[in-house]
Amino acid sequence: MGRFSRDSGGPVQRTRVNLMIRITPVRVIGPENEQIGVVETHDAMRMAQEKGLDLVEISPEARPPVCKIMDYGKYKYELSQKARKTRAASKSTEMKEVRLGRSIKIGAHDVLIRVNQSRRFLVDGHKVMVTQRFKGREIAHRDLGLATLKQVADALADVAKVEQTPRWMGKQASIILAPDKVKVEAYKRKVEKEKAERAAAGLAEPVEPELPDVEDDIDDDDEE
Repeated sequence: MGRFSRDSGGPVQRTRVNLMIRITPVRVIGPENEQIGVVETHDAMRMAQEKGLDLVEISPEARPPVCKIMDYGKYKYELSQKARKTRAASKSTEMKEVRLGRSIKIGAHDVLIRVNQSRRFLVDGHKVMVTQRFKGREIAHRDLGLATLKQVADALADVAKVEQTPRWMGKQASIILAPDKVKVEAYKRKVEKEKAERAAAGLAEPVEPELPDVEDDIDDDDEE
């Protein structure tokens, strides 16, 4: 009975190596990807041993099964590295949300801080959902909130592209910005150049302000 994966509930396919390969004959591929042909399994294992390598079953469902002569330890390491890069790539493209407060009453300075926060996310490879909420009767002035969203998108045009135009959900509208790889790389080069110039001039790195809680600065006069 096969083992089962916690995630999928299905059987886990185990890679058969050397003496674990019981079926004979097998189709053998050499260490340089050369086609050796169909041979008895014990002969294939002997060929692998003579080269100081392993006989690894790579296509168990084929008939006859396909095996390759390789360094199994190196093979497992390369697979783990690929899996790690895949996980890292998946993590790097997660969605981040930046909210423009609970109301369209958000000051220019606070918008700028959220633009800078969004830029950091985009440069790190994340997509960003920018959300504008409307409080009470503000929903009658949608154009003001949409103008702020456009302002944010325009300010980030040096590193991002608009992937989703304003989409409404209740009393809020959101846009999605995605990193533009070419622009992001150009931006990174510009930042590194500026850092080098400041260092050469003996200047300290600028301290970025923390994101204020704009939502607490908005009064409740507009509630219905």
